Amino acid sequence: MSSVAVIDYGMGNLHSITKALQHAEPDVKVLVTSDAETILRADRVVFPGVGAIRDCMQALNESGLAEVIQNVANTKPLLGICLGMQALLSDSEENGGTPCLNIISGHVRRFSEPLYNSDGKLLKIPHMGWNQVHQAQAHPLWESIAQDSRFYFVHSYYAQPNEACGVAATSQYPEPFACALVQKNVFAVQFHPEKSQTAGLQLLKNFLHWDGHL
Repeated sequence: MSSVAVIDYGMGNLHSITKALQHAEPDVKVLVTSDAETILRADRVVFPGVGAIRDCMQALNESGLAEVIQNVANTKPLLGICLGMQALLSDSEENGGTPCLNIISGHVRRFSEPLYNSDGKLLKIPHMGWNQVHQAQAHPLWESIAQDSRFYFVHSYYAQPNEACGVAATSQYPEPFACALVQKNVFAVQFHPEKSQTAGLQLLKNFLHWDGHL
């Protein structure tokens, strides 16, 4: 039986992602853990997160999990979700500027305010709710997911990678922004697949069958 480790560093809706992974692929063993050896032994790793990036990075650095994630990013399939995606980049504007893991070269920016849609309606920050995801390149994690499927978002910051080839998908609020990134065996999403019903469960199932190759 293959296994997937869900990293527990004190920030993230671990119950939701665990139940979603179990539902997406019942034959996979899901391990919610902060233990480095357990994470490194797992076949795949999920790096979730919600909250402030400063608290996230402090927890990762103090626990030694920052180094573990660096190792995973070089060795096996890794899925970053929401704050877990943002932490993979070089730095974030949040909290006055926060250095991140620098696994994916780029920056995390805050949506500028005020924001208006094409009809002149004021858009709220955070960007919260369902939005279309436009696949920018083919990838195994998009298998059986229709172009422009809707996923669930909750965020005030977005990723701005340095390399356009690393953008796996975009969404709009109101301008296009990168909502999925790819770098070799790393795939990261700003939206919450565990809250995105059929499309989200399909993405998780695809990840649980992905060998890390494009």
